Amino acid sequence: MNRLYASLLCLLLAVAAAPAIAQERPYADGPVVVVSAIKILDGQFENYMAYLSKTWRPVQQASKEAGLVTEYHVYSATAHNPNEADLYLVVNYPNMAALDGIDEKMDPIMAKVTKLNYKQADEASGKRTVMRTLLGQELLRELVLK
Repeated sequence: MNRLYASLLCLLLAVAAAPAIAQERPYADGPVVVVSAIKILDGQFENYMAYLSKTWRPVQQASKEAGLVTEYHVYSATAHNPNEADLYLVVNYPNMAALDGIDEKMDPIMAKVTKLNYKQADEASGKRTVMRTLLGQELLRELVLK
Protein backbone atom coordinates (compact mmCIF):
# COMPACT_ATOMS: atom_id res chain seq x y z
CA MET A 1 0.00 0.00 0.00
CA ASN A 2 2.88 2.36 0.81
CA ARG A 3 4.33 1.68 -2.64
CA LEU A 4 1.02 2.65 -4.22
CA TYR A 5 0.91 5.93 -2.27
CA ALA A 6 4.56 6.67 -3.12
CA SER A 7 3.93 5.98 -6.82
CA LEU A 8 0.82 8.17 -6.85
CA LEU A 9 2.70 10.94 -5.05
CA CYS A 10 5.53 10.80 -7.62
CA LEU A 11 3.03 10.83 -10.47
CA LEU A 12 1.20 13.79 -8.94
CA LEU A 13 4.44 15.74 -8.48
CA ALA A 14 5.50 15.02 -12.06
CA VAL A 15 2.15 16.22 -13.42
CA ALA A 16 2.25 19.36 -11.24
CA ALA A 17 5.81 20.21 -12.34
CA ALA A 18 5.11 19.80 -16.08
CA PRO A 19 3.27 23.14 -16.52
CA ALA A 20 6.08 25.00 -14.72
CA ILE A 21 8.64 23.55 -17.12
CA ALA A 22 6.42 24.23 -20.14
CA GLN A 23 5.95 27.88 -19.11
CA GLU A 24 9.61 28.87 -19.53
CA ARG A 25 9.74 32.00 -21.66
CA PRO A 26 11.31 31.79 -25.12
CA TYR A 27 13.22 35.03 -24.47
CA ALA A 28 15.31 36.80 -21.86
CA ASP A 29 15.30 40.45 -20.85
CA GLY A 30 18.13 42.23 -22.61
CA PRO A 31 19.69 45.67 -22.57
CA VAL A 32 17.69 48.87 -22.36
CA VAL A 33 17.76 51.76 -24.83
CA VAL A 34 16.59 55.34 -24.33
CA VAL A 35 15.82 57.11 -27.61
CA SER A 36 15.36 60.89 -27.56
CA ALA A 37 13.58 62.40 -30.58
CA ILE A 38 14.95 65.86 -31.39
CA LYS A 39 13.58 68.48 -33.78
CA ILE A 40 16.34 70.94 -34.64
CA LEU A 41 15.13 74.46 -35.26
CA ASP A 42 15.89 76.13 -38.58
CA GLY A 43 19.44 77.42 -38.81
CA GLN A 44 20.56 75.65 -35.62
CA PHE A 45 21.88 72.31 -36.89
CA GLU A 46 25.59 73.22 -36.69
CA ASN A 47 25.15 74.86 -33.27
CA TYR A 48 23.37 71.82 -31.87
CA MET A 49 25.91 69.41 -33.36
CA ALA A 50 28.68 71.51 -31.76
CA TYR A 51 26.91 71.18 -28.38
CA LEU A 52 26.62 67.42 -28.85
CA SER A 53 30.29 67.13 -29.75
CA LYS A 54 31.57 69.44 -27.01
CA THR A 55 29.29 68.51 -24.10
CA TRP A 56 26.92 65.59 -24.70
CA ARG A 57 29.51 63.18 -26.10
CA PRO A 58 32.08 63.71 -23.30
CA VAL A 59 29.36 63.14 -20.68
CA GLN A 60 28.27 59.94 -22.43
CA GLN A 61 31.87 58.76 -22.80
CA ALA A 62 32.54 59.35 -19.09
CA SER A 63 29.30 57.46 -18.31
CA LYS A 64 30.50 54.59 -20.47
CA GLU A 65 33.86 54.53 -18.71
CA ALA A 66 32.01 54.47 -15.36
CA GLY A 67 29.98 51.44 -16.55
CA LEU A 68 26.61 53.21 -16.55
CA VAL A 69 26.23 53.31 -20.34
CA THR A 70 27.23 50.62 -22.83
CA GLU A 71 26.83 52.63 -26.05
CA TYR A 72 25.62 55.98 -27.31
CA HIS A 73 24.82 57.20 -30.82
CA VAL A 74 23.51 60.20 -32.75
CA TYR A 75 21.30 59.39 -35.75
CA SER A 76 20.15 61.77 -38.45
CA ALA A 77 16.67 61.23 -39.87
CA THR A 78 14.60 62.59 -42.69
CA ALA A 79 11.53 64.20 -41.20
CA HIS A 80 8.45 63.65 -43.35
CA ASN A 81 6.53 66.50 -41.77
CA PRO A 82 7.33 69.45 -39.48
CA ASN A 83 6.29 67.49 -36.37
CA GLU A 84 8.79 64.64 -36.82
CA ALA A 85 12.28 64.36 -35.40
CA ASP A 86 15.29 64.96 -37.59
CA LEU A 87 17.80 63.73 -35.01
CA TYR A 88 17.77 60.86 -32.52
CA LEU A 89 20.02 60.52 -29.49
CA VAL A 90 20.30 56.87 -28.48
CA VAL A 91 21.81 55.71 -25.20
CA ASN A 92 22.15 52.00 -24.33
CA TYR A 93 22.19 50.71 -20.75
CA PRO A 94 23.07 47.17 -19.67
CA ASN A 95 19.67 46.54 -18.05
CA MET A 96 16.65 48.20 -16.46
CA ALA A 97 18.32 48.21 -13.03
CA ALA A 98 20.99 50.55 -14.41
CA LEU A 99 18.31 53.26 -14.58
CA ASP A 100 17.57 53.05 -10.85
CA GLY A 101 18.90 56.27 -9.33
CA ILE A 102 20.40 57.30 -12.66
CA ASP A 103 20.23 61.03 -11.83
CA GLU A 104 22.24 60.51 -8.66
CA LYS A 105 24.77 58.46 -10.61
CA MET A 106 25.01 60.94 -13.49
CA ASP A 107 25.18 64.18 -11.47
CA PRO A 108 28.83 63.73 -10.39
CA ILE A 109 29.85 62.69 -13.90
CA MET A 110 28.12 65.70 -15.46
CA ALA A 111 29.63 68.03 -12.86
CA LYS A 112 33.12 66.67 -13.50
CA VAL A 113 32.84 66.86 -17.29
CA THR A 114 30.87 70.09 -17.71
CA LYS A 115 31.99 71.90 -14.54
CA LEU A 116 28.30 72.66 -13.86
CA ASN A 117 26.22 71.60 -10.87
CA TYR A 118 22.80 70.07 -11.53
CA LYS A 119 20.97 73.43 -11.25
CA GLN A 120 23.33 75.08 -13.72
CA ALA A 121 23.03 72.08 -16.04
CA ASP A 122 19.23 72.33 -15.87
CA GLU A 123 19.40 76.01 -16.75
CA ALA A 124 21.75 75.25 -19.65
CA SER A 125 19.29 72.63 -20.89
CA GLY A 126 16.56 75.26 -20.95
CA LYS A 127 18.77 77.52 -23.03
CA ARG A 128 19.11 74.82 -25.69
CA THR A 129 15.44 75.33 -26.59
CA VAL A 130 16.64 78.01 -29.04
CA MET A 131 18.40 75.21 -30.94
CA ARG A 132 16.06 72.27 -30.63
CA THR A 133 12.80 70.87 -29.37
CA LEU A 134 12.75 67.58 -27.47
CA LEU A 135 9.75 65.82 -29.00
CA GLY A 136 9.86 62.93 -26.55
CA GLN A 137 11.74 59.92 -25.29
CA GLU A 138 11.14 56.23 -25.75
CA LEU A 139 12.35 53.55 -23.35
CA LEU A 140 12.94 50.24 -25.13
CA ARG A 141 14.08 46.88 -23.78
CA GLU A 142 15.54 44.27 -26.07
CA LEU A 143 14.00 40.82 -25.76
CA VAL A 144 16.72 38.30 -26.56
CA LEU A 145 15.21 35.21 -28.15
CA LYS A 146 16.42 31.88 -26.81
